[in-house]
Amino acid sequence: MGDAVRRGIAAGVAAALVCAAMLTGAFGVLLESALRAHGAADRYERAVAVVAASQRVEVVKDDQTDARPLVERARVPVSVTDRVRTAPGVTKVVADVSLPVVTGDGAVRTGRGWDATALTEVELRSGRAPRAEHEVAVDSGSGRSVGDTVRLQAGGKAPEPYRVSGLVAGGSGAGHDVWFGQHTAQVLSGRPEYANALVVLGTKETSAQTLRAAAPGLVVATGADRGDVENPEVAAARLDLIGICASIGGVALLVVLLILTGLLDTSVRDRTRELAVLRAIGATPRQVRRVIVRETLKVAVPASFLGGLLSLGLGALLHRFMAEQGVLPQGLGLAVGPFPAVGALVLTVLTAVGSAWLAARRVSRIRPAQAVSETSAEPTRLPRWRVITGLVLLVVGLASAATAFAFGGQVATAAMGGLVLSLIWAAALLGPSIARGGIVVLSPVMRLLFPVSGRLATDTATAAAVRLASVITPIALALSFGASQLFVQTTAVNATRTQAAAGLHADQVLVSNGPGVPRAMYRAVERTTGPGSVTAVKRTTVVMSVAAQLQSLPTQGVKGALSHLDPDVKAGRLKNLHGKNTVALSSNVAGADKVGSTVSLWLGDGTVIRPKVVAVYKRGQGFGDVLLPHDVVAAHVTDAGHDDYLLVKGEADLRPVLDRFPGTRATSAGQYSAALTEKARQQALPGLLAVAAISLFTLIGVVTTLAVATASRRRELALLRLIGATRGQVLTMLRLETCLVLGTGAAVGSLVAAVTLLTFGGAVTGLPALSVSPSVCAAVLGTVFLSGTAAVMLPARRLLPRRKSPRTT
Repeated sequence: MGDAVRRGIAAGVAAALVCAAMLTGAFGVLLESALRAHGAADRYERAVAVVAASQRVEVVKDDQTDARPLVERARVPVSVTDRVRTAPGVTKVVADVSLPVVTGDGAVRTGRGWDATALTEVELRSGRAPRAEHEVAVDSGSGRSVGDTVRLQAGGKAPEPYRVSGLVAGGSGAGHDVWFGQHTAQVLSGRPEYANALVVLGTKETSAQTLRAAAPGLVVATGADRGDVENPEVAAARLDLIGICASIGGVALLVVLLILTGLLDTSVRDRTRELAVLRAIGATPRQVRRVIVRETLKVAVPASFLGGLLSLGLGALLHRFMAEQGVLPQGLGLAVGPFPAVGALVLTVLTAVGSAWLAARRVSRIRPAQAVSETSAEPTRLPRWRVITGLVLLVVGLASAATAFAFGGQVATAAMGGLVLSLIWAAALLGPSIARGGIVVLSPVMRLLFPVSGRLATDTATAAAVRLASVITPIALALSFGASQLFVQTTAVNATRTQAAAGLHADQVLVSNGPGVPRAMYRAVERTTGPGSVTAVKRTTVVMSVAAQLQSLPTQGVKGALSHLDPDVKAGRLKNLHGKNTVALSSNVAGADKVGSTVSLWLGDGTVIRPKVVAVYKRGQGFGDVLLPHDVVAAHVTDAGHDDYLLVKGEADLRPVLDRFPGTRATSAGQYSAALTEKARQQALPGLLAVAAISLFTLIGVVTTLAVATASRRRELALLRLIGATRGQVLTMLRLETCLVLGTGAAVGSLVAAVTLLTFGGAVTGLPALSVSPSVCAAVLGTVFLSGTAAVMLPARRLLPRRKSPRTT
């Protein structure tokens, strides 16, 4: 029986190590993709280099560089073309321009300048290239003929007739492209003096160094970097994915360390008698530790190797799922190499060895004369360093909560980061004291309901508080981390919905199924409904230094009747938001920036402005953290010709206007708020995936730790049978003890989660926006209790066969 139990314990440790390696390796796959993957250089494949503006904001402070990606395309002046053309080896420079185009049936196409045909294999099959203002070339398979008239909506204008001057074929995406004359395309893009990029065609003599000299201050991309210029959303996603993987990976490693430490500590305690005998016969502490580390390596290396291999597949599945859900752009490919598997192997093995060394440290330091007596009972007092460290972490966690409530905004968000981990580590270090507290609270009820089994459960639990602490900690971790992170996401989504619904004062909201609402539609609606009845909103993202760190902030540019928006202004006046040098900030990011102060903002394309704060408002989740005048935003976005939505007051019949602009439709404020909620939920998907993966691993750790802890009690259970306890009484004792452990862990985890959620709700979103689902809570608790009970009772039934003379060995 002893060898079988020992093998079962080893199998449980191996299973936890496999899961740990899979978890860390999967995030390693995503991190490697973020570091190595590039956008596909499709249209720019023939280019020797691409000259473009930088797609990131960088600030150097104290020899440290802080960077954030730009979500809008940063454009390059067309005037640079002449200088680049003079570089040695350059044969042609194409000013690449693109813009969204909506056809008469509402289909969305991409409009390009005719010069860009030199970059692809597009051939003119009939007719001629477009030259006049209202001429286009279309795909030969579109069913159009030279001389036909098509109605196109481009450049934010109302649909206009265009004459088909030529038919083209070939080239990637040619069937979805509409070709304008080069000058026409630049005018329709909204900024005729700028291009998306300058694409350089040349010979082997073309040098990137000479191109950089000809275009100082601009980026010269060669090789795989050309794909990042062609697909700027990929470059932005790469930088964000690096940050996500780094933060989540760090949390995952801490969780793995905590789980494996408790699990291996339980495993080593099962061998206390054997290790004490080694000390009694003269083995040195180092020799005892070597025994534990060597045997841990025998399990850790193959388990971590298997987990590392499996992590490659798991990482690929995560990448695919995130791409299908729109979290990652389709152009961000999967880069799979050996590094994630090797890294997972090394990290897991090192964690296992370190955990085993820590677990063996107490036993290895026992004096030979005390070795055998140490096996009879567990220590009842915690080391002083453990108590002090636990109390310090508890104070740190509570101080983080107090800081969040005191300052709110981004300070609160930053304080939230260490809140959960500080409290969990405090609970881990103070676990035996917490276990004894749970026993004191629950033991009277157990003894009253179950006189014999209840007394056995409370007495054994009291004597083994240290062992129980290693089980309570992962339970508390699973509940606190999973519940807090899950409900933080749902609370944020609910805050978006409630704030948007409360602040949108409009009877109709006009949106588009395509690139957006054409800017010409604003005037058309205003002529129908009357002056002061329409508000145009253009979304973007700006970069701002918040709490001494660059952050990307959701932003809205507004014009028209600002009374249709109610962001709940708490200082200043929103009606002062006009001109080129004003801004309104949410209280989440305003910090010390009061009304009348000046802030530095990087607009969507990287342009720096320093506007004056004219208002501070509360509803940042529903309306973004920054409000700017519409024209300031529209001049620095990729698509300057379209707005995101129009707010209309009144019940006027807008069907004639909607019919003029294909792809547009009217909806209610409530329906639009629901759409915003869905978008916010989608944006929270990466965090939810990480929470699910880490919580699943934690649950596996809970089950494994409980199973190992139960298996290690074979002598204790056999002794109870020998002194007269029936099999049913012992099994009832184990059930009650399991309820005690699970109940204490659930109470600690729920308390940590409650502190976290109340802090987030009160300091960041406001308590009315707190969103906690009772059914989800019940499902989480039920899963933990059912799986925990099964992990205890299944090995216990095997350890307690139906026989009259149980053995203790």
